[in-house]
Amino acid sequence: MRILLVASAFNSLTQRVHAELRESGHRVGVELALGDDMLRARVAQFEPDLILAPMLTRAIPEDIWTEHTVLIVHPGPMGDRGPSSLDWAMYENAPEWGVTVLQAVAAMDAGPIWASAQFPMRDCGKSELYRNEVADAAVRAALAAVARFESGDFTPEPLDYTRPDVRGQLRPYHGQQFRRINWSADSTATVLRKLRAADSQPGVVDQLFGREYFLHSGHHEDRLRGVPGTIIATRDGAICRATIDGAVWLPQLRARRAPGGPVTFKQPATDVLGPEFLVGIPEIPVTPFEAATRNTWSEVRYREHREVGYLEFAFAGGAMSTAQCRRLLAAYRQACDRPIDVLVLGPARDFFSNGIHLNVIEGAADPAEESWQNINAMDDLVEAILTTTDKLVISAVTGNAAAGGVMLALAADEVWCRESAVLNPHYRLMGLYGSEYWTYTLPRRVGAEAAARLTRETLPVSARAAGALGLVDRVVPGDATEFRSWVRQTAEELAAAPELQDRLVHKKQRRVEDEARKPLSAYRAEELAHMRQNFYAIDEPYHQLRRNFVHKVCPLATPTHLLA
Repeated sequence: MRILLVASAFNSLTQRVHAELRESGHRVGVELALGDDMLRARVAQFEPDLILAPMLTRAIPEDIWTEHTVLIVHPGPMGDRGPSSLDWAMYENAPEWGVTVLQAVAAMDAGPIWASAQFPMRDCGKSELYRNEVADAAVRAALAAVARFESGDFTPEPLDYTRPDVRGQLRPYHGQQFRRINWSADSTATVLRKLRAADSQPGVVDQLFGREYFLHSGHHEDRLRGVPGTIIATRDGAICRATIDGAVWLPQLRARRAPGGPVTFKQPATDVLGPEFLVGIPEIPVTPFEAATRNTWSEVRYREHREVGYLEFAFAGGAMSTAQCRRLLAAYRQACDRPIDVLVLGPARDFFSNGIHLNVIEGAADPAEESWQNINAMDDLVEAILTTTDKLVISAVTGNAAAGGVMLALAADEVWCRESAVLNPHYRLMGLYGSEYWTYTLPRRVGAEAAARLTRETLPVSARAAGALGLVDRVVPGDATEFRSWVRQTAEELAAAPELQDRLVHKKQRRVEDEARKPLSAYRAEELAHMRQNFYAIDEPYHQLRRNFVHKVCPLATPTHLLA
């Protein structure tokens, strides 16, 4: 079928639906919901059999949904209506939630139901939940709805609140009046629930030092205590704030925009506040080894089990700043000093990595210089992995990865990927040539022709497609918990296998041969020559593209690479 995806953004869910439908043999086009007239023109040009909206924040014009079947993917159970479905689910501490695919009609979210799927709620932030449990359920429901439409013999069910399985309701927008934190009365659990329900957007408005900020996400602290509402510690760019019965870590803040003032964006909390407000507040670090045994915030954790080391990292949005890359490199070197034979890299849930940290770069005094420092820090990390010859290194890709984050994964000996993950192995949409030794690792895996195509086409690649290309070695179904269980079992089997030492000998020999053929330093120098041009030349598009990304500037039209 010809299926047109209409979305407010080509986000992770839209990318995954796009990849799944293409794999199923459908011709898929994308139109961003930037204006009714543009949408009408695109529909007339594409002539879709079906219109599917995986993520939409505005109504489809009546003349389109009366002439075409339009299916809306709504992140709520049957009967749920309104713009803040997940926010309410987290605010009310719902044990489970759902996704419903319904047909567009005049009343928002009230059309006939084509499919639905349930999922358990998890103790995490809204955006992490969205990219995992919500996305898995949404894809199941969307693919079921598409198959039912294609069959031609399915009749959708009208919304009927008298049915016992229709438990949703119409809810208002979840505004700041519901999100506001009372630091002198709210428990830690309540504070975390409010923060996590607003982690990526819109944030929780609060005051610090007489100024208003948006707080983005929150994490538990198991030991530190203080006067409720006060900042009692910092760690790796985050601040720790006391509650009435504990404390929470706040990794990111965004200053509330003053009337007529510049647009603000999320950055590490200590960068937003500035040193003048943090005088006398102690920096309390935690080692990756200690973090693995505690219920405290840390971006990097390390644990061991049966001759296998697990270096877990979880960076907000998958972005890795210069400092974060250096901290991860230090932890990697410590892990390499351990008496283990297999080392697994990757977070337990959510993003693997999306490469350099564009928000931190945008906030730097000299964005070009910070870009240069950031890409070199990424290269240092990748080089350390590539030159590890006494251990088998595994990248366990539980969630999505893009740009330098994909190349970070490819530095390992094997890449194991959860079936739900989506990869974007390209840099062009940010106007960059790319580094992280991609000119060595990518052709080595998929061949020169496929490497050129992947970096040129700028389209998402599903895990299954990546497996078929040889971009990843193993593709495993299941949710994040099931995937990590499989990773652990398989890694420990590898560590116990008698042929492991032969593999390590072969690995060392291959590194010597590859180095003799062309040194890693040559790949790096060639890539960085392009990147220096991207960062420092005045006529390069990178800086404007980065600003547009950070400040969420809407494009004037759907980008050409999304047009089928």
